[in-house]
Amino acid sequence: MSVAAPPATSGRRGRPPGTSRRKLELIALRLFAAQGFEETTIDQIAAEAGVSRRAFFRYFDSKPDVLWGEFDTEVATMRALLDEVPAGLPVMAAVRRAVLAANHYRAADVPELRARMSLIGSVPALMANATVHYDAWERAVSDFVARRTGQPADSLYPLAVGRATLAACRAAYDRWVVHADADLTVYLDAALRALAAGFAGDVLTEEPRGAGHTVAAARRHHPLPAR
Repeated sequence: MSVAAPPATSGRRGRPPGTSRRKLELIALRLFAAQGFEETTIDQIAAEAGVSRRAFFRYFDSKPDVLWGEFDTEVATMRALLDEVPAGLPVMAAVRRAVLAANHYRAADVPELRARMSLIGSVPALMANATVHYDAWERAVSDFVARRTGQPADSLYPLAVGRATLAACRAAYDRWVVHADADLTVYLDAALRALAAGFAGDVLTEEPRGAGHTVAAARRHHPLPAR
């Protein structure tokens, strides 16, 4: 989820290394950290990247959007995955599978993610902008639930599932960023299984932690539904 991406990109999926978009992201993060978000201009970011202001806007609609490129890609991936789930797969199993498949952050990604979230949590303009992106993530889930149930997307059940799923995933993301000891999917998997079980006592075990608790190990104990 995240949320809400990192210096180490080895093994990452979904973004070719060294693209102009990625270059702009990293330059913007460096400038934001060095001189402040408000003090950094789009012209400065573009100049550092050796591109024009117009080129910047080919990749991003605004300066705040620089911090949300990976997140927005995640939302688009989730939507595509949810469009393809088999009709017989239960709603929460389908949502869980899509969320885990769309997220690919590793422990090595945490330093950059911490820098991003520090900015988002401390700059008023970024906090307001975050709502737009979180709403899009939530809608990806609620729109799927609406299609599956035949209800309007703004009716109670789709909204409840979308918002509860987003809350669980943000909690998983926050704990993962603190510990940085496994792939994000380990934490997402645990949070979404607990949500799907109604937070029953037998699933509220110790949070996933530590060496050896890999994604593969977690899935051996709690396998995803078959495709």
